[in-house]
Amino acid sequence: MSAGNHSRLMIIGTGPAGYTAAIYAGRAQLEPLVIEGLQPGGQLTITTDVENYPGFPEGVQGPEMMELFRKQAERFGTRFLGGMVDRVDFKVRPLRIWVDGAEHTADAVIIATGATARYLGLESEERLKGRGVSACATCDGFFYRGKEVTVVGGGDTAMEEATFLTRFATRVTIIHRRDEFRASKIMTRRALDNPKIEVAWNSVVDEVLGDTGVTGVRVRDVKTGEKRDIPCSGMFAAIGHHPNTEVFEGQIEMDEQGYIKLVEGCTRTSIQGVFAAGDVADSQYRQAVTAAGTGCMAALDAERHLAQMEAGQ
Repeated sequence: MSAGNHSRLMIIGTGPAGYTAAIYAGRAQLEPLVIEGLQPGGQLTITTDVENYPGFPEGVQGPEMMELFRKQAERFGTRFLGGMVDRVDFKVRPLRIWVDGAEHTADAVIIATGATARYLGLESEERLKGRGVSACATCDGFFYRGKEVTVVGGGDTAMEEATFLTRFATRVTIIHRRDEFRASKIMTRRALDNPKIEVAWNSVVDEVLGDTGVTGVRVRDVKTGEKRDIPCSGMFAAIGHHPNTEVFEGQIEMDEQGYIKLVEGCTRTSIQGVFAAGDVADSQYRQAVTAAGTGCMAALDAERHLAQMEAGQ
């Protein structure tokens, strides 16, 4: 391994968390190296309109916003490397990271690999993502004012998303494969008591209907096999997220869902010199603005760590 493969700070992942960390680290003269991964820009690159990020009163396209973040990071000396992290060794110093088989080392690492929404795996669903298919009611609910929508799922997230969507939609149909929800009693009662919410029990989605936008969903009764179409303008998948942490298993402390555990009040992980930001350590909020905020925090924490390290503390 050449000395050219060493960085003071490596940021794994892009999106609002990774790019914001890079902006702050670049301004601190840390010359961060960002590993871009398979989807530079993260989940926002498949989001059309972003209307809830401060500073964009007319809204902004997700890919455009991520390109602006990237340019700002570049302006302050951030370096970018395309590729995927294959494995890491955080038990040694300097920290070792392999990108597409090539070994790199770093004095500090910020993990910003995000989380991926679980979808149903339908071809029609994939085709209509960002055009009526979503996994975030908080992000996209506003676009369905005066329209009918469906929510797929039966847990607390589905109840929460459905209840939130009744602020905008005229009707919300929850589609659930069983005859009872697995959500908590209080969340279930709140949803079932809402006059705008209906439930399609014992049902699964076979197809999302529409060409350029969602016009409905075709559901199948799992007991009778009968199919019917539910007209709607949007379908929200509320069957959970999974953090993109597989490559860090056995190297860093995580919770039972795979989210990285942080020291309370900061972005430090269980490994000295390794920090985490954004959805990879956040199972609750998962918003662009909160991811950016923790990206800033991680960069400041990493800068402080490197200063102490270089001062021999």
